[in-house]
Amino acid sequence: MSEPRDEFDPFDDIVDAETDRDPDLAVIEAGSRTLRAQAGPPQGDPVPARPSDPEVDKALREVETELSTRWGETKLEPSVRRIAALMDVLGEPQRAYPSIHITGTNGKTSTARMIEALLSAFELRTGRYTSPHVQTITERISLDGAPISAERFIETYQDIKPYIELVDAREEFRLSFFEAMTAMAYAAFADAPVDVAVVEVGMGGTWDATNVIDGSVAVVTPIDLDHTDRLGDTPGAIAGEKAGVIKQGATVVLAQQPVDAAQVMLKKAVEVDATVAREGMEFGIVSREIAVGGQLLTLRGLGGEYDSVFLPLYGAHQAHNAAVALAAVEAFFGIGAEHARTLDIDTVRRAFASVSSPGRLEVVRSSPTVILDAAHNPAGARATAEGISEAFGFSRLIGVVSTSADKDAKGLLEAFEPIFAEVVVTANSSPRATDVDALAAIAVEVFGEDRVVVEPRLDDAIEAAITLAEEEDEYAGAGVLVTGSIFTVGDARLLLGRR
Repeated sequence: MSEPRDEFDPFDDIVDAETDRDPDLAVIEAGSRTLRAQAGPPQGDPVPARPSDPEVDKALREVETELSTRWGETKLEPSVRRIAALMDVLGEPQRAYPSIHITGTNGKTSTARMIEALLSAFELRTGRYTSPHVQTITERISLDGAPISAERFIETYQDIKPYIELVDAREEFRLSFFEAMTAMAYAAFADAPVDVAVVEVGMGGTWDATNVIDGSVAVVTPIDLDHTDRLGDTPGAIAGEKAGVIKQGATVVLAQQPVDAAQVMLKKAVEVDATVAREGMEFGIVSREIAVGGQLLTLRGLGGEYDSVFLPLYGAHQAHNAAVALAAVEAFFGIGAEHARTLDIDTVRRAFASVSSPGRLEVVRSSPTVILDAAHNPAGARATAEGISEAFGFSRLIGVVSTSADKDAKGLLEAFEPIFAEVVVTANSSPRATDVDALAAIAVEVFGEDRVVVEPRLDDAIEAAITLAEEEDEYAGAGVLVTGSIFTVGDARLLLGRR
């Protein structure tokens, strides 16, 4: 944790503490313009429950069933042809409002929630589209900081269903689940109408279904290895796909990146005459301190410094997400390019203090403390491990892990091995869940046989982990972390009564 600096310290000194930079990037950066200014959502559980009205619940399940007959989110035909055709017959609803488009490997949803909170605090009507959902499909589409109602979700689907079927009949392949969901979001935002849409890609960027918008601000959260079979096996190759969200004349807000990924992004920015704001250069974290329930930040934005910002989320990665979100909103308002000023500090503080991110180091029980986190790849697991070690200081931590079969389970378990006393391997409700015996074999390889417990059912796994955490009096500071997949977290939330 860095110490607070006085206002006369040069920001470049802070940059040195935040990141290492490759001097070769200067050649690319010389061709880019950079942003250098001279100078909230509802409270309570943000995850909706199933509808209490049986008829509405039945209708929602019917829509979910119809959508589930389409290609799932893991089966892709890399093209925006079908979604573009659907937008055309719908009258281009995605053109009815400006957009902030978010890509990257980790942190997209948390960053989207922070951007939404900031925009809402400045009295803009927002639409947010994120994926996947934690518990309920309606979470994916939010208006004014809250998931749309089941009734509105059903109505939106029924409104555009004839147009979806029209495009299905014309194309070689039917629209996928994600393409249909994306169309629903764009239609709902136009119908609201919203002042600005905050849109998270599903995968990649160039051929992602969301990429029929022209975001005035493109946000790139940290890029790492994930979906390597579809996006590439190096950060640079993956960045090539994700750079597709950067449009002509847009502003690009770049989180800290591996050098090869940064090079690709900056090259793309030059090609389309985009303005670039880089974390650690034009904006970043000045200082952060652990606080009760989260952390206290001083952020350097594009227009100046924002101090005493309380963020009720844990981990350095969330502080970096906050810096990126702030810069994105500043860029949306023209700060750093047209205006040399800061946003109203009290409004910024109020917005960040209201942020929630379900399933991201989320505490759902005490005695012992049970935490849920949706880390599903090694980079996410490393960030979670660092965050939990920093914020909680457990004397004994038990892991409950279920991963998806297409993920790097070994890399994820290796990231958690230093902080888990023992690990309980299990399965979630997704058909994509890794076979328990296969996951157990990997866990034994990483942890050793004595530190691995196998429980095929998630409820039994959580109970076993709680028992292990409580089994000796000296471990009064013990905890349980349930992780490995968004599906695992969603199932655990339901089991633990978060609805």
